Amino acid sequence: MLTSNVTEHVPAGYATVTPWIGGPDTGALMDFLTEAFEAQELARIVNADGSIGHAEARIGDSVVMAFDSRPGWPVTPSMIRLFVADADAVYERALTAGAISVTAVTELFFGDRVGRVRDPFGNIWWIQAHVKDIPAEQFPAAASDPGAIEAMTYLQTSLDAELRGRSR
Repeated sequence: MLTSNVTEHVPAGYATVTPWIGGPDTGALMDFLTEAFEAQELARIVNADGSIGHAEARIGDSVVMAFDSRPGWPVTPSMIRLFVADADAVYERALTAGAISVTAVTELFFGDRVGRVRDPFGNIWWIQAHVKDIPAEQFPAAASDPGAIEAMTYLQTSLDAELRGRSR
């Protein structure tokens, strides 16, 4: 069972799920994470050939691991949800750090403000702030509001366009 005795099998400072990003320039990725998301670099292990074999950065209470992909490997961008206190400010900071907008920050019916960016390495970050609690029993009514439908449609179509290469 995954929920019992989590602390027995997860090292201190890590979570049950830890994203691992492989890409062509982990050093630049670590710089982006620091600038955009105020990450704290924890480790960087350089291979004999100069590539990065392992790197780690802490963002909030989570660790993101990364490494340089090998020549000939396919591009495998990640999609990561990042909860923050102020989605608008972090979204703008990510754009300043070199990300491109996928979805402008939008308030959704379930109480979150969500914006998405693609970092310079192809990873898509859901920048999300929980701004109000909506009781679960109110979800059906809230989700059927025309404004909620419009916001969700925007989020779905903007991501679809980005992933199909139609946004630029």
